[in-house]
Amino acid sequence: MGPGDSLDLFLPEMGDLLILGVTGGIASGKTTVAHMLAELGARIIDFDLLARDVVRPGEPAFGEIVGRFGDQVVAEDGALDRKRLSGLVFCDPQKRKMLEEITHPRIVAAFVRQVREMAGKNPRGILLAVIPLLFEAGLRHLVHKTLVVYVPPGEQVERLMRRDRITRKEAGRILRAQMPIQEKVGMADFVIQNQGEISETRREVEALWRRLEEARKRTPGAV
Repeated sequence: MGPGDSLDLFLPEMGDLLILGVTGGIASGKTTVAHMLAELGARIIDFDLLARDVVRPGEPAFGEIVGRFGDQVVAEDGALDRKRLSGLVFCDPQKRKMLEEITHPRIVAAFVRQVREMAGKNPRGILLAVIPLLFEAGLRHLVHKTLVVYVPPGEQVERLMRRDRITRKEAGRILRAQMPIQEKVGMADFVIQNQGEISETRREVEALWRRLEEARKRTPGAV
């Protein structure tokens, strides 16, 4: 499945199901916003969970990764040492591309299977695809519309430092390795501001939900 493919190619009978790609910068609150939308009735497919599933021991991707990167990426329990693997590919574009070539096609295939299953049970409603690298990985074709959860870069750094207990220098390095949040905002169909009180974020989410529901009943592509 390539960048030119569309939802219609793998889901010819979608009813009025609308797939919303949820993304944003690291530590921007994507999961928080997705859970708020789930409370309103959305279903969720989380690409981080899919990424973990496709590299479990016994899966083809696991064997390919160990074959490419060696036993050093295998933890004592026999599972993939994701932290060590991330450290190997983080600052090496060639190694990162090698890893993505192994994992991305399988993650997308798993996503397509889940969408088919969900649409088969209920081809209506709103389905969230939470995809951290939605734009970077060229996965825009998998969703109808995109939502970016936004916080300013300075606040991203502060949140990342608290969450992962890392230094400001380390947090800044991680942010610089990603697509700038402003670029993502410029590519998005919708933006949720998540730098204020949680009640403000919830109001924005509820307003977006009403808009999505109204448009979904007309046609997914007309949001």
